[in-house]
Amino acid sequence: MEKKIITDILSKVAEVELVYRSKVKPSERPQVASSKDAYEILIAIWEEGKLNLVEQFKVLFLNRANKVLCLYNLSTGGITGTVADPRLIFSAALKVNAVSLVLCHNHPSGALKPSRQDEELTQKIKGAGMFLDMKVLDHLIVSSERYFSFADEGLL
Repeated sequence: MEKKIITDILSKVAEVELVYRSKVKPSERPQVASSKDAYEILIAIWEEGKLNLVEQFKVLFLNRANKVLCLYNLSTGGITGTVADPRLIFSAALKVNAVSLVLCHNHPSGALKPSRQDEELTQKIKGAGMFLDMKVLDHLIVSSERYFSFADEGLL
């Protein structure tokens, strides 16, 4: 009788599986030493045709040596915005054992000036990262021709 109760309970409880698989050797991972490095990596792997079409939010997760563990395609929105949920960012960061991260989103218009919402979101994510001992190294706003770096501009 007791076994049946346990089986019934277990059939009603969800299971979580944490998986991170990488086929890339640590020595082959690109390293981020500057905002320019991050920009070049991001632009090289951005989905073709989307950079100037819709706003997207992406995150580079880095190890202790600032080598890229992976790119996280967080969200795709419309012409003027997309959603960046800090809980989803840090859920993924914890899954890959990231030590630091580089936030990034594009402005399809090509205007790189950060909005007040961009600044507030960056500070919110930075604060959450401090709590988890994960450093937000930068937040880039990118276009096909150039980028804006929160770190370079002293906004981080």
